[in-house]
Amino acid sequence: MAMPSGRQPEAGQLARAISAKVQMIMDDERISVSRLAAAAGLSRNYLGKRLRNEASLTLNDIEAICKALGENLPSFLAGAIGSMGE
Repeated sequence: MAMPSGRQPEAGQLARAISAKVQMIMDDERISVSRLAAAAGLSRNYLGKRLRNEASLTLNDIEAICKALGENLPSFLAGAIGSMGE
C-alpha cells in the first residue's frame, strides 16, 4: 500500500471559485487575510495558502469564514457555484 505523500491535492474548480468569492468580499470590505483568519479561528498562513489555491478549504472553514464575513452560507455557496462558468 502506498503511503500518502503529504501533498495536498490541487484545488479544483469549485475550490477556486470559493476562494475567489472570499477574496472579492475581502476586497470589497477591505478585510485583510490576518483579520479574516483571526475572526474565523484560522491561522493567517493556513488561510493564505487556501486563498492562493495551494490547498482547498474544508466545509468547516467555509462555514467559519461566512460567519466571520456576515455572509449567508447557502447564498455564498450559490454565488460561488454560479461564478464557475465565468
